[in-house]
Parts: sequence; structure tokens; C-alpha cells
Amino acid sequence: MNDLRELLEAVKAGNLAIDDAILKIKRQPFEDIGFAKVDLHRKVRQGAAEVIYGAGKTAEQIAAIAETMLQNGQSTILITRLSAESAAELTKRFPMKYDETARIGIIGTMPAPSGNGTVVVATGGTSDIPVAEEAAITAEVLGNKVTRLYDVGVAGLHRLLAHLDDIMGASVIIAIAGMEGALASVIGGLADCPVIAVPTSVGYGASFHGVSALLSMLNSCASGVAVVNIDNGFGAGYMANMINHTKAKQ
Repeated sequence: MNDLRELLEAVKAGNLAIDDAILKIKRQPFEDIGFAKVDLHRKVRQGAAEVIYGAGKTAEQIAAIAETMLQNGQSTILITRLSAESAAELTKRFPMKYDETARIGIIGTMPAPSGNGTVVVATGGTSDIPVAEEAAITAEVLGNKVTRLYDVGVAGLHRLLAHLDDIMGASVIIAIAGMEGALASVIGGLADCPVIAVPTSVGYGASFHGVSALLSMLNSCASGVAVVNIDNGFGAGYMANMINHTKAKQ
């Protein structure tokens, strides 16, 4: 809604003609390119533009979607779950940055942080970093300042307690862990902000590819902890962005 508000403020201030504003609002809400219907109004509706999910798409399909977005004024495009092979093809056509750890591609410029505060991304272990980087980069692309606290799990609780200032000062915390997923409960008992728990598929056999961590996080006795899907770093980063950009409604 921020884009729409800025549009109306520009009309009010006399910096934009009414007819030009109407043209922007009337722009086709999506563009049908055959294999995809690209949502061009999502940023107006939700505050963040459409994101391309790269898994299952060919490099040509991703390129066509990205080209449509660019032609319609989207300045930053986030592509998640992007393979290194597809990234290599896309970098031939776009000025794209690719993070192999997070499997994320970014076309365009990174926005300056505009959120209310800081998003903290914490992991139980180093093995959780790929999911954490997906969350952290997603939040950064959407305009948030991010602090990373990696390998601060409950097997050595003093490592987490050494960062109490970061935890207490956060606007929202993303707690990412596999195994038994206890990190989310511990952070939830320390923080005065929302905690988004992300179970990962890291762990031995009885972790059931993340199901054990998922159930532990869902059953957390700490208040203020919400849970996203297994390995869903993107979902956590997106939710953190919404929380960090929420303003009091008058």
C-alpha cells in the first residue's frame, strides 16, 4: 500500500497529473505470457512485488517472467530456489547477483533498509545456514536491516547468551534449527518481539527430515513464537519483513 499512498501524495502535492495517476492505477493487473500470469499489482496490494520461485522452471521461463517485471517498472527481482545452472544462463541476460548458499538470484538494485528496526536471523548450527541465508537475503531484498547470529544453538547456550543485546534490540527474530528445534523456544523466552521459527531438515534419522523440529516448535511453551514450513527460509524472511514494516493504523 505504500506505493499507492505515495502515488496519491504526489497527486495531492501537484507533482503528478490526475490522468497520469489514473493510468498507473489502471495498468493491467497481470500479464499473461502463456505459461505464466505475472502479477503486476502485488506490490500495491501487499507491499512487496511478486517473487519468482525458480525450482521447476527453466532458465528461459524465469528470464521471460523477469523481463515482464522489468518492463513494468519492477526495479528489484528476487528469484528463490534457483539452481547454479539456471543462474549461469540468467547472468548472460541480466545484471544478476547469485548466492549459491541461499540459492537466490537478485536482478536489479538492493533497496535501502526502510523497516522499523532490525531483523535478527539466528541458527542452531552451521548446517542451518543455507536456510538462514535464504531468510536473511529475502528480508534484505525487501528493505530490512539484518543481523546474523549463526551457530548459537542450545548445545552451547553460552554462545547465544553472548548476543543478548542483539536479541533484546530486535524488531523480529527468525530462529532456524534442525534436530529437536529447541532454539526457537529458548529465544522466545528471552525476546520481547515476535519470533518466527523455521524447522530445518538437518538431523539424524529420528528427526524425520525436519518433522521433529517442526513439532517441537509448534509445541513451544514460549509465547510469541510462530512457525513456518520446514526449510522455508523465504517464508520466514517475507513474514519478518511484513512485521518490521507494520505501522500503527490510525
